[in-house]
Amino acid sequence: MRTSSTDQNRTVVVLGGGPTGLTAAMLLAAEGLRVTVLDRDVADPGGGAEGAWDRWRRPGVNQFRHPHIMLPGAYHLLVRELPQAVVELKALGAVSHNMLGGAFELPAIGGRRPGDERFGTLSARRPVIEAGLGKAAAETAGITVRRGTSVAGLLTEAGSAGHGARVTGVRTGDGEVITADLIVDALGRNSPVGNMLTDLGVPAPIQQKDEVGFLAYSRYFRSPDGSMPAQAPWPLEHHNSLGIISVPGDAGTWSLALFVSGRDRALRALSDPAAWQRAVALYPDMAHWATYGEPITGVLAMAGMESRHRRFVVDGRPVATGLLSIGDAWATTNPTFGMGITMGMTHAALLRDVVREVGFDDLEKLALRFDEGTEATLAPVYQATAAWDRHRLAQIDGEINGVPYETDDQDWNLRQAIEAAKLLDPGVLRAFGEVGSMVSAPEQALATPGLVDRIVELGAGAAPYPTTGPSRTALLAAIGAE
Repeated sequence: MRTSSTDQNRTVVVLGGGPTGLTAAMLLAAEGLRVTVLDRDVADPGGGAEGAWDRWRRPGVNQFRHPHIMLPGAYHLLVRELPQAVVELKALGAVSHNMLGGAFELPAIGGRRPGDERFGTLSARRPVIEAGLGKAAAETAGITVRRGTSVAGLLTEAGSAGHGARVTGVRTGDGEVITADLIVDALGRNSPVGNMLTDLGVPAPIQQKDEVGFLAYSRYFRSPDGSMPAQAPWPLEHHNSLGIISVPGDAGTWSLALFVSGRDRALRALSDPAAWQRAVALYPDMAHWATYGEPITGVLAMAGMESRHRRFVVDGRPVATGLLSIGDAWATTNPTFGMGITMGMTHAALLRDVVREVGFDDLEKLALRFDEGTEATLAPVYQATAAWDRHRLAQIDGEINGVPYETDDQDWNLRQAIEAAKLLDPGVLRAFGEVGSMVSAPEQALATPGLVDRIVELGAGAAPYPTTGPSRTALLAAIGAE
């Protein structure tokens, strides 16, 4: 279904000019809607990829210079829906790569197969991704992007027939009033919109935040000739006490990130560049990513990565109409898996689909339908990653205390078996890759007859970490931690 001709005169304000907000703006503008994007930070200063990396300051996005990956699920969405964005990203130097590229030469995998192009994507540093999407949005008819414009509060009016408040616009930090038929909250993990609602006396959304999350210690590198390190068989490895992920970038750059438990005080020594380098050298499949080129940053530390979830439908009714939250403003996932950009873009596409289906005449129906779609498609991803976080943090607690972690949770144990089996069988690898690339849901990827039995055969009872890495004692000794 398409939006009606009367809907095409409608206005939308998108709060937040990051990848999620810009994608939503472009998708909605393609429906003929008039979209204004508001972002409190200054615009891309220009100068291509290096200008964005060196000079663009985004204090409203504390993860702006931390590693990001656009998974194949997001890349293929752009190819289908917003090809101009792909053009702009490539013009800025985004590099094509295949998520399975490091595994094709393994004897057990046996090379490429038809269809492996579904694991292809583009890699670039986060500022470069935003610059490319921003340029595409600026060239899209129907979009106005206003940088340096903060939002101080929401405007509301009474809903119809006692249906609660309707959000009708926003008030900027300068006191300007901007009205719209729909407000889209894409302000990220620290979105203030929930508090803005409660300040107006509107019931708060349902909120859930885990007490403990992960810390990341990341570093960027560059090669002198634009070449890249050899890909690991899979870019994410889990080890005793930490995870390690390699992230290709643009223009001969890449990053390497170590993820540790927020409770593991001993590993905070990784904030020291020398200790960080010594630690990475202990992981044979990843160590060359820290020696192939020269570092272009120190160690970038990031906290505040606890799983968070907000739901704006309470007891079957939206807390307010005329307002929908997408991406990290709705829920955040563990950055270890690199799903944030792809989740946000997928949520933006769902928003567009629901607007197509429902239109603007019944905003309560729009809110309920959007919540229904979110719960059916993205909530299971959030719930699965949040459950993984809890198990993984408990596993690390056991490693800190010298007590092996055991659980009867079948989902966790199956995931452990898949981790152990993924590089031992081509079918298992591709099923694993489809889920990890967000091109298929787990129930689809695992539907091949006999596949789960093969996973259990290869992975059940295997060592907890299939790739070589140090013991906790060796890791702590290498970084000089007590």
